[in-house]
Amino acid sequence: MAPNVATRRGPELSEEEVAPPAAGSAAKRPPTEIVWRSVAFFTILHILSVAGLVRALTAARWQTLVFGLFCYCIGGVGVTAGAHRLWSHRSFSANLPLRVLLMLMYTMAGQNHIHEWVRDHRLHHRHSETDADPHDATRGFFFAHCGWLVVRKHPQVKLQGRHTDLSDLEADPVVMFQKRWYLPLAAVMVVGLPTLVPYLCWGESLLDAYLIAVLKYVVTLHGTWLVNSAAHMWGMHPYDRHIHPAENRSVAALAFGEGWHNYHHSFPWDYKAAELPNYTLATSPPASSTSSTGSAGPAA
Repeated sequence: MAPNVATRRGPELSEEEVAPPAAGSAAKRPPTEIVWRSVAFFTILHILSVAGLVRALTAARWQTLVFGLFCYCIGGVGVTAGAHRLWSHRSFSANLPLRVLLMLMYTMAGQNHIHEWVRDHRLHHRHSETDADPHDATRGFFFAHCGWLVVRKHPQVKLQGRHTDLSDLEADPVVMFQKRWYLPLAAVMVVGLPTLVPYLCWGESLLDAYLIAVLKYVVTLHGTWLVNSAAHMWGMHPYDRHIHPAENRSVAALAFGEGWHNYHHSFPWDYKAAELPNYTLATSPPASSTSSTGSAGPAA
């Protein structure tokens, strides 16, 4: 059954129509160079998240936990509908208010600015499972999951990244605004609001509110990382058995439908996360405002 689109809008097409894989092999890879600043950041982040989990189970108010889950959902939808479906694949168009909203929702996920996320994702599709893939799953679960974030990029990633067309992003003032002001925006959206709302609205302790916010952030990161790792290793391949991405229900549950990954890599221009309507864990923008040929307003 064909996907529910008639034309292709995004700069990236199907796996069969993209450029050939970048040259290189495991035997020719340069020595891995660890970025210790990144290691320290993620180590501290996970220590704080463990403390947040302890406080969530023993001391935090139920309102704080519900709000944390709400923020997790906001950030997750910002990633899948915003950075992924809208800006990476151009699978639907959105007017200015919707783009601003999706930008803020995505920023709550704290996964770097849109410009960089999209560059890496377009590389990932064009050179999937080669040295030019930023999170090449053939290098193992840990590398694809988060290891790629704590080492220097492979030279092929840098080379191919420089040749990736991002002109559509650079013409979007919302994307460029977020890129310029990413750090203060992320400080507010990732930690600031999730900490201050529980503290000011229902009297949660400032420390507990902060630790729950960090826990929410770490869970959000792992939900996205599992798409790059687990969904490239385990699951069915009903659409294309020659590629690594698979249909993984567990990842779909955590990542708002992104676990239906064999479908996505086979039909990356589709705005839906999955083909079949009974895939209830697959989320997509409202049909009334998004399609391959329609829009929610002027094209971005």
